[in-house]
Amino acid sequence: MALPGLTLASAPLLDPQGEVDAVAVPVGPGDAAPVPGPGADEVAAAFSLDLPALLARERATGAAGEVAVVPVVDAGSAVARVLLVGVGDASPASLRRAGAALSRQTRGSTRLATSVAAQAPPDGLRAFVEGLGLASYTFSRRSTPRQPAPVEHVTVVADRPDEVEDAFTRARATAQAVHLARDLANTPSGEKTPAWLAEQAALVAARSGVTVHVRDEQTLVAEGFGGLVAVGSGSAAPPRLVEMTYEPGGDGRARRRAGGADAVPHVVLVGKGITFDSGGLSLKPREAMVPMKTDMSGGAAVIAAMGALAELGVRARVTGLVAAAENMPSGSAYRPGDVITHYGGRTVEVRNTDAEGRLVLADALAYADAVLEPDVLVDLATLTGAASLGLGRQHAALYATDEDVARGLLDAGEASGDRLWRMPLVEDYRPALDSDIADLCHVSLDPHISGGSITAALFLREFAGGRPWAHLDIAGPARSEADTYEITKGGTGFGARVLLRWLENGPASPAAG
Repeated sequence: MALPGLTLASAPLLDPQGEVDAVAVPVGPGDAAPVPGPGADEVAAAFSLDLPALLARERATGAAGEVAVVPVVDAGSAVARVLLVGVGDASPASLRRAGAALSRQTRGSTRLATSVAAQAPPDGLRAFVEGLGLASYTFSRRSTPRQPAPVEHVTVVADRPDEVEDAFTRARATAQAVHLARDLANTPSGEKTPAWLAEQAALVAARSGVTVHVRDEQTLVAEGFGGLVAVGSGSAAPPRLVEMTYEPGGDGRARRRAGGADAVPHVVLVGKGITFDSGGLSLKPREAMVPMKTDMSGGAAVIAAMGALAELGVRARVTGLVAAAENMPSGSAYRPGDVITHYGGRTVEVRNTDAEGRLVLADALAYADAVLEPDVLVDLATLTGAASLGLGRQHAALYATDEDVARGLLDAGEASGDRLWRMPLVEDYRPALDSDIADLCHVSLDPHISGGSITAALFLREFAGGRPWAHLDIAGPARSEADTYEITKGGTGFGARVLLRWLENGPASPAAG
């Protein structure tokens, strides 16, 4: 689903030549009563509205995301309703929530003009526009629509548009990236094979100036990507490894190796791309399979982020790897008890074929370390139910070996709305991954150690080569059972926002100084 049309403009809110059918103004909490903000006097005069009385009647408080809808009867105007939108403390988080609420309340409208973020600083306006765009998302394969379509066009009025134009552009690009990640995650697995996902990555690359290279099943076998080959062995749809490369201008690799003031860091993003997860021979219950079309959400976030880097002016060199496979049971499927040889030669004993994500990520991480030589490695995966049990659905688990990388990602998560929580890499748990017959086991062999998300992270760390590395276990927030603020039901696109904000800020690394 494409974003609504978005335009940044200066006052007045009510353009005499315009044909808006809805207008929205901000309302903040006051000492005794909520206080209408910029544009309110203009709207009240145009439609003879007593806004304080209307707010009192609606028992409005000005809390972030609260919306009072006032019908307008004016034969001389196309405006059918005025929306009074609570902005709370007008922080970026509150304005993001206000934008999302406004987006949902204006479904069925054609053109909306809003002054809700008219006086907000750049970060506040960005959050508001992102909220507007993200909450407008819909995905449906119904033959007839269930709900009214999102508003077609929004004019965002700002007191000083020149000062917030860059933030507006970044908000639009970020929201579009999240829409793409959601589309990829929500596409039914009947059509979303690993080859299809690779084709989507190629389309994104073609329109965004990113190069792409796809390894098919024969190449994966020949080059020793044993984890991907094993996990995909049970499916009629063979695996793929997608490699997308973004250069910030000129030969970024040459500048990085030469060093000097113009050196740029190289960041590798790795996304889990399991296009459907049945559990393999360690079969999931039926109920647990239903949402597994979103098990490639980490890969979706990487593809979406790669497509937005140029528009956002990211200065790092970035490579995106998506390890794509379908985990199915069949006569050719890999088995518990098998030993896999991963890229680079490390062997892993398989104990549970439903712990497949870490096996495909291990290949990609080992390849990144050995061949791509990144300054920073970050992987994203819907990896463990344990992460969501501990953190719920609003935070992803963050594991990191580098303090600067961890702090950068945590800050980017707070700023973007993709929130992270730092988790420990407990060294005492590492011996639980020792195998009697292989270099490693991919799940804990110690029944007394139950930190499933931690042991999964420790396993992945083994393949990062000692480089600055972070792992985002996004199993909780990658999918949602309901619309909540800017989050929409189904695949949420989690990860795209935090990656983009982190890369915009400039990822901390040795090359970055």
